[in-house]
Amino acid sequence: MNSEGWIDVQIRTAVDAAELLGMLADPVIQGGWEENGVIHLYWPKPQWSMEVRAHLNSVLQGVDPGASPGSDIRVEELPDQDWNRQWAQSVRPIRIGRRIVIRPSWEPVALQARDIEIVLDPKQAFGTGHHATTRMLLERLEDLVHGGEFVLDVGAGSGILAMTSLRLGAASALGVECDPVAVDCARNYAEENGFGDHLEFRCGSLEDVDQHGELRPDLVLANLDCQTLLLLCDELTRYVSYGARLLLSGILLEQEQEVVEAFSNAGATLFERREQEGWLALELLLAESCEGVT
Repeated sequence: MNSEGWIDVQIRTAVDAAELLGMLADPVIQGGWEENGVIHLYWPKPQWSMEVRAHLNSVLQGVDPGASPGSDIRVEELPDQDWNRQWAQSVRPIRIGRRIVIRPSWEPVALQARDIEIVLDPKQAFGTGHHATTRMLLERLEDLVHGGEFVLDVGAGSGILAMTSLRLGAASALGVECDPVAVDCARNYAEENGFGDHLEFRCGSLEDVDQHGELRPDLVLANLDCQTLLLLCDELTRYVSYGARLLLSGILLEQEQEVVEAFSNAGATLFERREQEGWLALELLLAESCEGVT
């Protein structure tokens, strides 16, 4: 426990929390959560400085050029007791969709007959299911996973999408993540939840992991920022041409047209869209396969 207290840095931004945390790459950050468009990040007080704030400003400008430097950052000091209370409140058990329950290890939940459970103690890798971009994909997985699928999760973060897919009945899942800290966290989560060889996480880019285009997933999940989705457009659409369903998330409402046009030009047609809290999740299929799909 940090006897000198904590710094609660509150950032109002449209940037996804996972993206921001990954770009900061600061190992002393002790937790983070998002609520109502505000990301909370916690630094031990001795490790917070004007240099750290300047770095935060610089990263924010890089991912959100429209932000005014420093104007959307609020800094508060917290004693241990307040930090512990806020942290505990941020990671309460949640129910998503009809069957999915996500909880921290210290909060047992009474499960119903068909519920599936993922135990997740938030660390540096985001993706606890609280953010709308993750929730929308989890809800759709309930409808799409019927049993036996191979799921590819691009930008896996905490691994929650891959783990939930397996709990729902998928046969195997591969998570691809370029952040080694997130990969370590995801592997730990997988072990703590009792997953074996049917769940794998690889560190690197999609190009690194599937250099020869040999993977044949049934479902491809990509919860990423808009720019990264556009950069990966051709690679992701390749799987659609093999018959996969492609689920994209991390897209703001005003970015929808650009994303849909890019993927349509690459050969993937929009089949379904979901919207929550100003964010979109899109499901795409091969153009000629859309007719009659349920």
